[in-house]
Amino acid sequence: MSVPWRLLSGPAGLLRSYSTEAPHGAPPLALMLCHELPRWRDGADVAGHFPMLADRLCVECGLQVSLGTLRGLGGSEGDFSASGWLEDLRFLVDHEIGAEGRVLLAGFGLGGALALRLASEDQRVRGVATLAAVADPGSWVADPARLVASCRATGVIHTPGFPADPAAWAAELVALEPVAAASMLGDRPLLVVHGSDDRDVPLLAASQLADASAGPVDRRIIPGAGHWLQADPRAVATLIGWTERQR
Repeated sequence: MSVPWRLLSGPAGLLRSYSTEAPHGAPPLALMLCHELPRWRDGADVAGHFPMLADRLCVECGLQVSLGTLRGLGGSEGDFSASGWLEDLRFLVDHEIGAEGRVLLAGFGLGGALALRLASEDQRVRGVATLAAVADPGSWVADPARLVASCRATGVIHTPGFPADPAAWAAELVALEPVAAASMLGDRPLLVVHGSDDRDVPLLAASQLADASAGPVDRRIIPGAGHWLQADPRAVATLIGWTERQR
C-alpha cells in the first residue's frame, strides 16, 4: 500500500497527515496512531516507521488508520509542546473522524500519555492502547532547559527563543497526568504494552497505568524488548489482536 502524505491547515500552520482508506464494508471505527518524540535529528525514526505500521494495521485490522506528524516534526510547522501536540491530535481526530465518528487511539511513549489525556476528554475515543507509555512525565522535567536543548537537538524545537518560559513549557508535560487520565476512561478498554528492558520508561509505568483504569485492561510485558516497540513484531501483533477485538 502506498498512501501519500497530505498537508492540512492545522492549529500551528501546516500539519502533515497520513490516512489509509477504510476497506469496503469496514465498521464505522477508525484507529489513530500517536507517535513518540524522535531521537534522530530528522525525525526519520518516527516519520519513517509509522506509515509502514499504519499500512499493516489497515490491512490486518480492516480499519481506516490515521496518523499525523505533530508540530515540529516531519515537515509539520510549529514547535513541540505538550499542549501543542494535544491540540494537533484533537484537530486530527476532528478532521479524520468527525463529530459522529468513533476512534481507537494507539500511543507510543509520550504519544500514549497524549492518547490517554484526549480520551479522558472525548467520548468519541472508544479505547486506548499505550505502548511504552510514560506514566510520570514529571520525571522528565527536573531540568527544563536540558529538555528544551534535547528537543532542539532532535529538531522538534527550531524557533529561536522558543519556549519563552521553559518552566511553563515543562509544566504542560506534567499536566498531561496520564495516570489520572487512565482513571477517567470509565468502562472503555485499555491495552498497556511495555518492554521488560525499556531503559527510557520504567516498567513500573505499565502497572501504574493499568491499575488506574476501572475498565477492561489488557497488560502485556514483552520479554527483552526495549522502548521502541513500533518495530517489535510481538508488540505489533499484540496491538493488532487487541484492535480486532474492539470491532
